[in-house]
Amino acid sequence: MGNRSSLLLREEEIAQIQQETGFTPSQIERLYSRFTSLDRGDCGTLSRDDFLRIPELAINPLGERIVNSFFQVAFKMYDLDNDDMISKDELLAILHMMVGTNISEEQLNSIAERTILEADEDGDQMISFEEFCKALQRTDVEQKMSIRFLN
Repeated sequence: MGNRSSLLLREEEIAQIQQETGFTPSQIERLYSRFTSLDRGDCGTLSRDDFLRIPELAINPLGERIVNSFFQVAFKMYDLDNDDMISKDELLAILHMMVGTNISEEQLNSIAERTILEADEDGDQMISFEEFCKALQRTDVEQKMSIRFLN
């Protein structure tokens, strides 16, 4: 399988990833190697800054826009009615999808209201894409909006 000293994946992990993704063991090893070289914090996640350090993105005049597209996709996951705004009802719907009945309705309402309160800068009780991005910049993005790999 190549140089195993630099690769921390076990054979069973490679087999599981191969089964789930259809990637070959060689492709998995290359992806994992690339991931670990980008993971500057060595925490198993890639931050926005980690993405911007990708040489091809760093020299690409559209690199910033490419990375921002990840944020647009995240925003669209919450914008269920595609009106370019996230409402409290949309937040509640997503929270229900994520936690089901593990949290009370009162707690879910509190989370949604607090999220709107913290992110809504113009007072319209909705979160725009710009407000969403600003809220993410104020948040520990590595922890809250990270891509986890084999954790």
